[in-house]
Amino acid sequence: MTDPISRRQLVFLTLFAGSALAGEPQPKVNEKDSLSAALGYVSDAKRVDTKASPAYQAGSTCSNCSWYQGKAGDPAGGPCTFFPGKSVDANGWCRMWNKKQ
Repeated sequence: MTDPISRRQLVFLTLFAGSALAGEPQPKVNEKDSLSAALGYVSDAKRVDTKASPAYQAGSTCSNCSWYQGKAGDPAGGPCTFFPGKSVDANGWCRMWNKKQ
């Protein structure tokens, strides 16, 4: 019979697995996903439908949004609070855009 895993081992394995996954690139948000469509997400802010999204302001992109967690202008994009586990394009935009302070 094998010994059960101790709490210490479980915590170590959890932290190790999490740190190993942190370095992997996250998948990009698909514009056709239901959440993306509901938020009006586009990977390039130049393609925002201003009739459907009248709150859009020229120059607003994911990289200058308070919800964006990546580096500004990073071509790989970065994580966003509204799309957990996925990466948005730095030049993207959605209706949740809020100017970074």
